[in-house]
Amino acid sequence: MKNFKYYAPTYVEFGKGTELKVGQLVKQFGGSKVLLHYGGQSAIKSGLLATVEDCLQKAGVEYVKLGGVVPNPHVSMVRKGIEICKQEGIDFLLAVGGGSVIDSCKAISAGRYIDQDVWDLYLRRAEATRFMPIGCVLTIPAAGSEMSDGSVITNEEGNFKKDYGSDGFRPKFAIMNPELTFSLWQTACGVTDMMMHTMERYFSKDDDMEVTDAIAEAILRTCMTEGVKVLDNPTDYNSRAQIMWAGSVAHNDLTGCGTSGDWATHCLEHELSGMFDVSHGAGLAAIWGSWARYTRNENLPRFARFARNVMGVNTQGMSDLEAAEAGIQAMEQFYRTIGMPTNLRELVGREVTEDEIAEMADKCSNYGKGTVGFLKTLYRDDMAAIYRLAK
Repeated sequence: MKNFKYYAPTYVEFGKGTELKVGQLVKQFGGSKVLLHYGGQSAIKSGLLATVEDCLQKAGVEYVKLGGVVPNPHVSMVRKGIEICKQEGIDFLLAVGGGSVIDSCKAISAGRYIDQDVWDLYLRRAEATRFMPIGCVLTIPAAGSEMSDGSVITNEEGNFKKDYGSDGFRPKFAIMNPELTFSLWQTACGVTDMMMHTMERYFSKDDDMEVTDAIAEAILRTCMTEGVKVLDNPTDYNSRAQIMWAGSVAHNDLTGCGTSGDWATHCLEHELSGMFDVSHGAGLAAIWGSWARYTRNENLPRFARFARNVMGVNTQGMSDLEAAEAGIQAMEQFYRTIGMPTNLRELVGREVTEDEIAEMADKCSNYGKGTVGFLKTLYRDDMAAIYRLAK
């Protein structure tokens, strides 16, 4: 078992009506003037934004609104938020939405206090040492950003999608009311994303952390079982609650304690959603099977265990290679069951060209200067091969 640290300081309010506590929680964690950050029209149409504003007003908390965050959040919006914080004397960031809004808040949080452009953080040309506090009212369980240390931002100039991480990004509080997700249509993408956060940690060369593995397998089984139930009945509170909590636990590092995560699938997908502006969850589903087949020989027993313990495959009499393939096929069949793509043609709606594959591999490898992955270290040609295998 590897040495590890586990740091998950976010205060969670979970359950029905918890959004009504937002004003008192902002004050509890030191906020007096808030940047109220949100996405498109859903928070307005649902009445949630008005509820949050009313709670802030009753708590005596001033606020300035900034809406318009899109999936794969843009650095231009982050820059706008930073300027508002400076001009208005903002001392607290409040995200109302899903992972994109929270990630945008995180970038604003760090960018507010650096002398360089915020994009330099994501290019690793700068380092954040001071952060604005963040709270969130979660409406889309998927990214796990409400308890994680990471943020992913897209630069529209060149369609680059990059990540940056720091414990300073972890929100002070997260409000999670499963009822706020009843009208959510991105459920399948969300389930795929939270499962992949667990699978990125699970598929490792480290096989001696049984507690972590058992937790990871339980989360994966729960996501599949409850995800199907929610697709059949979107207002099933109990299933929505299971999924919402699973999304947080999947990405607050609990499922990675004592192991080394891979994260190659995420890195490969970032270039897909950066280039084609597709949903992150759909991109993960489209590329995962190809990544799995390309890397499985690095730890065939781990893939065979996944087939048995997660996908329910009867592997008796199978070789580890046969079991691994059966598990991969079962995962791809689950993706199809919930309407997710399993190749790039299904994802994009056409065949991806060799020039596009070359560009994605160049960007993912930092033009041949970097690698991704831990289960198998992937170089630029490996990345291109996986994209090609996924066509």
